Amino acid sequence: MATIFSRIIAGEIPSYKIAEDDRHYAFLDINPLSEGHTLVVPKREVDYIFDLSDDEYAALQLFAKRVAAAIEKTMPCKRIGVAVIGLEVPHAHIHLVPINSEADMDFRREKLKLSPERMGEIAASIAENFNNA
Repeated sequence: MATIFSRIIAGEIPSYKIAEDDRHYAFLDINPLSEGHTLVVPKREVDYIFDLSDDEYAALQLFAKRVAAAIEKTMPCKRIGVAVIGLEVPHAHIHLVPINSEADMDFRREKLKLSPERMGEIAASIAENFNNA
């Protein structure tokens, strides 16, 4: 059975898409730690990030770097935090989180509740910066 991320990539489940190429997909996390919290996934369904081939892993990281640059241009923050946890969904993914302190990366914190309109605004702004890079 396809993971929720594979279903998002296939368009079966809606998402707030940031960017896409032939091998990767980036979209806003619907339970964000901060505004702009984005997930970057390979389109090929692989459970564990370190099971990706070297080429796939490098390409995913480079795609994530481009997405992070677009987030940084869009969201006021000191840095873009990066996390790979990999337990919550059996599909490799990278969390990119706009942060101002280390505490902003605490996944035990209560998640933000943003309106669909706000999520759409954020996604459109980050996507625009990604496409203009």
